[in-house]
Amino acid sequence: MASLGPEWRNGRRDGLKIRYLKGCVGSTPTSGTNMVSSTLTAVKLRGVTQRLVEKRLRHNLASIKKLNTELALLDEQLEALSDDAREKELRSLVAETPLALHEFRDADKHVQALMVQREHLTKSIAAFAEQQDALLDKLAGKQ
Repeated sequence: MASLGPEWRNGRRDGLKIRYLKGCVGSTPTSGTNMVSSTLTAVKLRGVTQRLVEKRLRHNLASIKKLNTELALLDEQLEALSDDAREKELRSLVAETPLALHEFRDADKHVQALMVQREHLTKSIAAFAEQQDALLDKLAGKQ
């Protein structure tokens, strides 16, 4: 078999021999290794952490704005559908027909579905506000 030359070797092998009988660590230190970081590295890490927190805050704020816009739109729809449902309820009481009762029940189902969606949106906004408070605490250095 002809030799392929040195270009195929990766520097860790020497033929079929294993160079390091007890193993060799790579660039990542093994667990239990005490790492003494310099002040400069700590400052850099603090800066990176701060930028990540700021990025999360911007994303969180954008999400809260979007959810508040959706909530405002939903409130308008809910108000209009509630008025329509009340009107259909009054019509069904006066008309006493199965069709009028069906229309009222259908409109009421839509109102109830919007109420469930509104509750979900308010819970989501509250959760984002809670995350925002935690991120602000982290940015201020409380945690």
